[in-house]
Amino acid sequence: MSEYVFSLPDLGEGTVEAEVVEWHVAPGDTVAEDDIIVDVMTDKANVEVPAPVAGTVLRIAGQPGDMIAVGAELVAFETASAPRARPPERAARAAEAMVNGVPEAQAGRSGGRARDDAGSARRRVLTSPAIRRRALEAGIELGDLPGTGPQGRITRQDLDAFLSAGQAGAARTSADDSCDEVKVIGVRRVIAERMAASKREIPHFSYVEEVDVTELEALRRHLNDERAPEVRLTLLPFVALALIGAVRAFPQCNAHFDRERGVVRRSRQVHLGVATHTPDGLKVPVVRNADREDLWRLSARIAAAATAARDNRSRPGDLSGSTVTVTSLGRLGGIASTPIVNAPEVAIVGVNKAVKRPVVIGDAIVARTMMNLSASFDHRFVDGFDAASMIQHMKRALEHPGSLFL
Repeated sequence: MSEYVFSLPDLGEGTVEAEVVEWHVAPGDTVAEDDIIVDVMTDKANVEVPAPVAGTVLRIAGQPGDMIAVGAELVAFETASAPRARPPERAARAAEAMVNGVPEAQAGRSGGRARDDAGSARRRVLTSPAIRRRALEAGIELGDLPGTGPQGRITRQDLDAFLSAGQAGAARTSADDSCDEVKVIGVRRVIAERMAASKREIPHFSYVEEVDVTELEALRRHLNDERAPEVRLTLLPFVALALIGAVRAFPQCNAHFDRERGVVRRSRQVHLGVATHTPDGLKVPVVRNADREDLWRLSARIAAAATAARDNRSRPGDLSGSTVTVTSLGRLGGIASTPIVNAPEVAIVGVNKAVKRPVVIGDAIVARTMMNLSASFDHRFVDGFDAASMIQHMKRALEHPGSLFL
C-alpha cells in the first residue's frame, strides 16, 4: 500500500485557485481511476475533477465554499501500489478535459464513459455541477431521479419535473426553523463579488431614452413570416446591430479599463456580452467578433450562447473577454432600469419591454410601440455627452430600421 497525494491541477486561463463546490467522495470511499471526485469552480467555469488513480480516499481538503490554491493538496488516496505516471499526451488530455468540464474518459474516446468500480461505496450519477448544486440545496437525492439524457444523464428538465411533482424533500432550515439558509458559493459568490466591486470602484452614469420601435416591430414580423417557423427573430439582435453601429461611432464605449497599467484599451472588434439569466445566476456569454455578422447569423449566435450558458455547457473562454454588454429582461423589462457595468468594460445597454401607448405626433395622438433603452457607463472614461450621443445613435437606427442594413 502507498499514499498518493493529488494536488489541485492548473486549470488554465491564469487560474491560481478554485472554490470547492461539491465533493462526490468522502474519506473511506473507494474510487476507480477517472471517477469524478469533486466539482470546483474557477472565475471562468465549473470544472468536474476526475480521480487520477484508483484507490481509497484517505482525506479531502476543504468544504463547499472553501478556496484551494493551485498546487495545494486536494485529496489523498491509498493505492495498492505506487501509481504509474500518466503519459504526457494523456496528462494533457486530462487537463483539457477538466477545463472543459468533461471527464477524461469521455474526452479520450467517442461515446466512452468512466469505469465503474463494483465495490465503490458511491455510484456516479451523470449530470452537471449546476444540477447537483440545485439538488443539494433542495435536499434531493439524485439517485432517486430518472435521467432522460444520454446514458441516463439527469437533465435540467428532469430536475424541474421532479420538483414540480412535489417529490422533493423538505428544504434545509436553520436551527430555529424560521428561515432557510443558503450558503453563498459558486456562481452566486462570483456574481456577488463582481457586482460589489463594480459598484464600489466605478462611478456609474445612467441614461434612459425612449425609442419608437413601431417600424422595427413591423419589419421583425415581416422577416419572421418570410422564414421557417423554427427561425424566429426577437428584438435583441436588432438592438445588438444598433449597438455595434453606435460603438463604431463612439469607440470609447467599446473598451476595457486596465487598472494595473492605468490605460483604457479600445477594441477594434466588438465582442458582445449577452447578460443571461441561468439557474445558477447571471452569466455573460460572449459573441466574439459580433460586428462581422449579419442579422440572422447574429441572432443564431446570441441564442446559442445564451442556451449554452443556461445549460452549463459554456467553456471558460465563452464567459470572458466581452468589450460591451447588452442586457434584457424580456417581457419583465419594466419601464427603466439601471444596469451595473460589467467590469472591466465601460458601458452596458439594457433593453426594457416594448409596449403600445399613446404618443403625440404632430397634433395627433396615435398608438405606437415604445421601448426604453437604459444604459450605464463608467463616468471616469465616458463623458455624459458622449454617452447620450451614443444612445441617440442607437435610437435613430432602431426608429429607422432600414439603416441597420446599410
